[in-house]
Amino acid sequence: MIQRRPRQKIAAHLSFLRELPCLVCGNPIETEAAHLRFSDARIAKFNAGVGSKADDFFCVPLCGKHHREQHGIGDERKFWKRYGIDAVLYALRLWSCTGNHELGCQVVAAAIQSRSSVLMAG
Repeated sequence: MIQRRPRQKIAAHLSFLRELPCLVCGNPIETEAAHLRFSDARIAKFNAGVGSKADDFFCVPLCGKHHREQHGIGDERKFWKRYGIDAVLYALRLWSCTGNHELGCQVVAAAIQSRSSVLMAG
């Protein structure tokens, strides 16, 4: 039997994310750290299970409105597809620059710019 390892909790990273604008709309006021609960075979990320949160490095900044929408949509992948965002990519990039507010804001701005380009082309 494979033993489940404890969830990685990183309070400083969650605090960093809460200081960034929303990854979807750019709202800089009411940002929350949103955990990505879905699996992603590209990087061997597996769903933690019903009622469990992912490790804290699998989080992105979302405003309250978009965070509620992320959890309320049912299939979380549909939420990210709706906005044209590869959430795992951005979660890992933000983890790699945690603590660097200026770079974090640049990452969020790049996501919003990329999303706008995708939506305009489609």
